[in-house]
Formats: sequence, structure tokens, C-alpha cells
Amino acid sequence: MPTIRTVCAHDCPDMCSLLVTVADGRITKIQGDPEQSFTAGFACGKVNRDMELVYSPERIKAPLRRVGPKGSGQFAPITWDQAIDEIVGHWRAVISESGPEALLGYAYSAHQGLINRGLTNGLFHALGASRLLGGTVCDSCAEAAWDVTVGPTGGADPESVVESDLVIAWGSDLYATNVHLWAKIEDVRRRGVKLIVIDPRRTRAAVTADWYLPVKIGTDSALALGVMHVLVRDGMADRAYLAAHTIGFEQVEAQVLPRFTPERVADISGLAAADVERLAAMYGAARTPFIRIGFGMSRFTHGGQNLRTVALLPGVTGAYGRYGGGAMLATAAAFDLNYGAVRRPSGPAAARTVNHLKLGEALLELTDPPIRALFIAANNPAVTNPDTAKMRAALSREDLFTVVHDPFLTATARFADIVLPATTYLETEDFYRSYGTYYMQYGHRAVEPVGEAWSNLRLTQTLAARFGLTDPVFRMKEPQILQELFRGAGLQADPASLLDGKAVSIATKSGQVFPTPSGKLEFYSRTLEERGLPPLPDWQPDPASIGAYPLQLLTTPGYFQSHTAFSGVASLRKREGAPFAVLHPSDAVARGLQDGQIVRLRNGLGAVSLRLRVLDDIQPGVVLVPGQRPDEEAADGTVNMLCADGYTDMGAGAVYQSTWLEVEAA
Repeated sequence: MPTIRTVCAHDCPDMCSLLVTVADGRITKIQGDPEQSFTAGFACGKVNRDMELVYSPERIKAPLRRVGPKGSGQFAPITWDQAIDEIVGHWRAVISESGPEALLGYAYSAHQGLINRGLTNGLFHALGASRLLGGTVCDSCAEAAWDVTVGPTGGADPESVVESDLVIAWGSDLYATNVHLWAKIEDVRRRGVKLIVIDPRRTRAAVTADWYLPVKIGTDSALALGVMHVLVRDGMADRAYLAAHTIGFEQVEAQVLPRFTPERVADISGLAAADVERLAAMYGAARTPFIRIGFGMSRFTHGGQNLRTVALLPGVTGAYGRYGGGAMLATAAAFDLNYGAVRRPSGPAAARTVNHLKLGEALLELTDPPIRALFIAANNPAVTNPDTAKMRAALSREDLFTVVHDPFLTATARFADIVLPATTYLETEDFYRSYGTYYMQYGHRAVEPVGEAWSNLRLTQTLAARFGLTDPVFRMKEPQILQELFRGAGLQADPASLLDGKAVSIATKSGQVFPTPSGKLEFYSRTLEERGLPPLPDWQPDPASIGAYPLQLLTTPGYFQSHTAFSGVASLRKREGAPFAVLHPSDAVARGLQDGQIVRLRNGLGAVSLRLRVLDDIQPGVVLVPGQRPDEEAADGTVNMLCADGYTDMGAGAVYQSTWLEVEAA
């Protein structure tokens, strides 16, 4: 039986290298590749079931045309030729009557391949369509905060954790989204290295950690400043490193840190003052402390300040200068590739931009011209976008011609005029670079597409040919496109050598570099000051907390349904269970609610109904809802119906955690 070396394309930092066993043209086994040291021979419990994803009976078998009201899910099968003719005809009419900016199309993160994702976006760039500012529903705030502080570069190598003498998972649920780093951490813990978990939720990692700190949502910056306060007070700051490699710390020391005593930080964060003292003492005593920073702390009104302040902490002790120390948010910026060759092959230098989190508003309100045609691949905004009700109202427009390319009939696809069957990553070839490790890898197709499914690449190139686009990339095969990604790139490698499908690391063992405007770690950021934002790290309360609703929403990945890309796997849905909300026992008692009953979560945007679990995994005053789940799996609705489409302080990102609500019996 042949074994194919490929790559997991799900939206996950680990980017697992996989070995796929195939018999008679059908996948029989998926396992981690033992030759890749980070994957280390195992795949997560979700990816192990991706055979079921490929062969799910719920997959779309053929192109579909809507025959009922939008959102009803009523479709009739058509041929690919009919679908392409209808799409091209509608788009040409829209462009002729209203101009290309009346068209908006994009592929997003459900397929992480640089070719299948990138070239679809390149098609709409070449057509001069409106452009989606992607990432704002996920990581734009975190990346903006990191970039103005550390610089647009990767952080510490996660494999350097083998040299760490203290590990902190700060707002990062390692079990759910970073299981291979968790395995590395478990190895070093056997040598006596301590693991601290700082998180509003008592995650599975927190349960087994050496110490768990249940910080209040949105107070991470205050805790980090409290730690800095103690480090300075007790002489644990590395003055030589601060002088040589940072800028602005003396201002922080004089103007900010005196306000963040352990006692005040305790009042803000919900921790004890003794906990702040102990955390600082442990951090200051460590030579190579490693902080894994999660994106979740940035999905908050002051999320950029939250993340920026935590990212500054290794600069106080000089941990950034030592292999095994420092902090890691993401690594993608280290891969200096010629992305423009795929994403921007031609087209106008500028065009109208639509913020991803404001997609619903844009579809409803933009004029001159209004968006009249929409294409979506590898995304499910009818569930994942904030203010989901607004998003669905926009998708319900009868005059909006919508095409969705997806393996499954998602909530978004139910609003489409044309639904096209898409391949899974195991039925495509592509090139990948991780955003949570320093590995890159070419992933080979394991099996031929199931049924009539097309890859993004095939669909994109077919549409490009119909529109007469002459860019060579629209006619190339995957290995040729790989050559273009490396042509003129800063990252030096022989693309042909990558076609063997083996993972290649670009990691180094040097200390952290800081490609900021100053060339240093920026405690003081002139860039932020010029944008009218505080140039020094600080903490402010969430302005959304001043209102009529007493409970704050915490959304986290589900362990077996981390996002809707796994909704098509029935066994994983069963293992995760029905969507639920968690209340602390004291909040449940105060409302007369009991474990297991259906409850209604409501605020000014709407209401959803979920099954209640009463657990002390969270603090009083918090409602936890794991996973972004489709309506049909819940009692009623999906949680992002309750989240406003406001902006974070940096990166114009979504503020899911700045959602306040009430819970009552359904």
C-alpha cells in the first residue's frame, strides 16, 4: 500500500506533517510523520479522523443551484459547465454595469495552502474587485501589537522549549490548538521544569499544570505590568540587556510601573497579591523562560495593549537574548516568500477594501457601487463573523449573487445562489508554511477528488481563463507556482528540493531580533503615538463593561470542534457533544439555573439557546461557550450572534471577548 507524505491544511499552528496510507485509491490511515521532529509521529485526535472528513456522506456531491428562499438550503444539482457559465455571466454583467468593485471574492483559512488559498485571492485582485482585509476576525490585532513591539518577525522557536527552565502558557489552550508543543513541554517537565498556565478558563493544560492562574478576561496587561513592577523592585531586571536591546523602558519604569503594585494588580486581575509576587519571583529566577502567547487575549477592546505588554516581559530579564527563552505568538512573518506572485499577479495597485469583521455591514451598506456579487471559499462567515445576524441579513439579499465553494453545505452555503463542491486538503497539492513552527513543506495529493469536487486552484484557473486573464500563474501547475513563490524571495531555498514532501526548518538558535523602526524591543512605540494610541504599555478597563448586562462572554476553541471545518465529521461532533454554555456555580444558583437545562443567552444584539453546564472551570461573572458551532447543532442560534462588530485598539480586529450578556432559563 502506498504511503503519501503530505501536510495538514487545517487552521492550526502545528501544521502537522502527515503520512497517509492509501489502498485501491482510498485513504485507510492517517498518522503523524516521525521524520518531522515537531510532529513527532502523531496527529491530533481531530486530524486522525480526517478520513471521515474526506468520505463523509454529508459532502456536496455536485454543483448546486438555489431553488428555494435564501437560507432555506433548497438546491437542485447542475453540471459544472452550467455553474461556470452562470457565474461568468453574472460577474460580467455586474462588472459591465457597476464596475469590478461591485464584485467581492476571497478564500480564507480553512485551507492553509499558499497556492489554493493565495491564487483564489489573486484572481479577484487581477479582476480589480473589492478586496477583503482578512484576518480581522482572528489575528490582525495580535499581529499588529506584536509588530509594533517586537517587529514583523517570528518569535521564539517552539522547539527551543527543550532548553527552557520555565514555561508559561499565557492565554493559549495547548490541548485544543497546539498539542505538539504540549508534548514537547511534557518532555521538559519530566526534567523538573515547571509549567504555569495563565488563562480565564481552567483548560485541560491548566488542570495538569504545576500552577494555574485564573486571570480575569482582559487584564493580562495589568498582570504583566505587575510582574515587571516586582522585577524592578527586587533587582531582577537585566539592566545591560535593557540598555542594549530595548527602547523606552526607563519611561515605563518611571511613569507606568509605580501604578501596578501587586495589590492593585490583584484588584484588577482577580488574583491574589501573593500570586503576583510569586509569578515575578519564578520568572525573574529563570534564565530561559518561554512564554507561549495565545491570540485570544487580543480579541478584546484593548486587546493590542494586552498582548503587547505580555510580549514585552522577556525584555525585562533579557530572556529574548537566550535560546529557550523569549516569547512566541506566531512564526509566519519569518517566511519571506514572494507572496505577491500568487496573491497579486496583476490588477490595480489600489481598490476598495472591506474589513472581514465588517463584511455584513459592507454588504448591506456600501454604495457607489454596492457589492452585487460575492464569492466565498474556505470560510463560513454566517457562523464565525461577529454580529452574525447582520451577516445573515446581508447574505439574504435577493439582489446579491453569491457563490460558495465548500466541501459541505455550511450555514453560509445555505444562502448561496450557486454552491460548488470543493476538495479537502487531502485531495489537493499545495505548499505550506507554518504559523506556529519554523517548518515549511510541500504537501502531495493523497487521493483523487471525491465525486465532482474541484480544488480552489482548478476553479480559479478555469475562471481566469474565461475572463481572459493572461498572467502565467493562472496556467501553471503547483510545482511551477512553487517556483514563483521563491523567485526573488528573501527566503533562500531550492524549490525543486522541496518536492520530495519532506519538512524543512528555517529555525536558527540565535536570540530574538527586533525589526522595529528603532531596531530594538519597543517599550515606547513612536508608531503607536503617531496613530494616536498610548505609546507605553498600560491597562484600561473594558468600556463595554459599563452597561446593563452583568456577565462577560468567553469564547474558546472546542477540543473536537475547534472550528466549523470539523463539522462534517459526525464522530467528532458526537465526541464534543451538543453546543453548551458554562456558568460558575454561584452564578447558576443566583439565577435558579441547573446543570443540563436549556438556557437563553441574550443581550441587545439577540439571543441564543444552549445547554447549560455548571462548572467551576471559570470565575464568577463569566459565561464560557467553547467552539463556533452551527445552529442546527444547538438548541437555537450560534454564539457570535451576541458579539458586536466593533474594533480592537490595534489591527482593526474583532472584539469577541468584549461581549456582555445575561443568562436565563429558556
